[in-house]
Amino acid sequence: MTITIAANSAQPLTVHRLGYGTMRLTGPDIWGEPANRAEALQILRTAVEAGVNFLDTADYYGEDVTNRLIAEALHPYPAGLVLCTKVGATRRPDKSWVPYNRPENLRASIDHNLRTLRREQIQLVHLRLMGHGPVPLDEQLEAMFELQREGKILHVGLSNVTRAELEAGLRLGPIATVENMYSYAQRTTVQLPHGANPGGEEVLDLCEQHGIPLIPFFSLLHALPKADSRIAELARKYQATEAQINLAWLLHKSPWILPIPGTSQLAHLRENLRAASLRLSPEDMAYLG
Repeated sequence: MTITIAANSAQPLTVHRLGYGTMRLTGPDIWGEPANRAEALQILRTAVEAGVNFLDTADYYGEDVTNRLIAEALHPYPAGLVLCTKVGATRRPDKSWVPYNRPENLRASIDHNLRTLRREQIQLVHLRLMGHGPVPLDEQLEAMFELQREGKILHVGLSNVTRAELEAGLRLGPIATVENMYSYAQRTTVQLPHGANPGGEEVLDLCEQHGIPLIPFFSLLHALPKADSRIAELARKYQATEAQINLAWLLHKSPWILPIPGTSQLAHLRENLRAASLRLSPEDMAYLG
């Protein structure tokens, strides 16, 4: 199964429909070095060897831990590997998440990502929105499109966006992808300590209409209601794990969904990758809702 990013552009990117999100490779609270650095490097190499050709990262993971791990494990990069990073946020020493979205901040972030990832151009960059602040969306996006015109970014995406923000972004320029929180258990907006995270369900139909891949983060969120045993029942039916059924649900929900499940354990990576081979029936999908 593959999906094409920016299909109508001069330089589309076709990737397999199960990527890998690197956030979990960091230490506790998405901060600091991994507990097992050798395993973290092996996870990256194993994912690519298994056919994963879409990696999601950000320079504020760690800080800057996942970018450095990717470069150490995989550079020089194999042909066809797509690296996707995010800008618009940064971390404070107290581990809080704060906006870093003025035009000069976005430029500094892109230049930093280019250095640490050892690339002359980043194929896909998500502008992560951090709530309503002093910098309007159009000012942030214009800075991103300027970096795109300079050749530092190939494609621009949006992350953590409401439906209204995505509609506004589409009026401002070509939006290649959307990255929002989305899982079987969490489909709509959820409040987290650092702010609201809009859900994928709120923008999925708009993404489908415009041919924009939706990339779910926290796709293995297991906040399932105790009374809801449907995932567990299907896991037993297919001799699979609940995590695998959750990923299979995303893959069957829409051909425009590109899951990027993350993990810090090699065994879980291999388990997640096997989800791509599960085939849920229309009756299964109707049962899950």
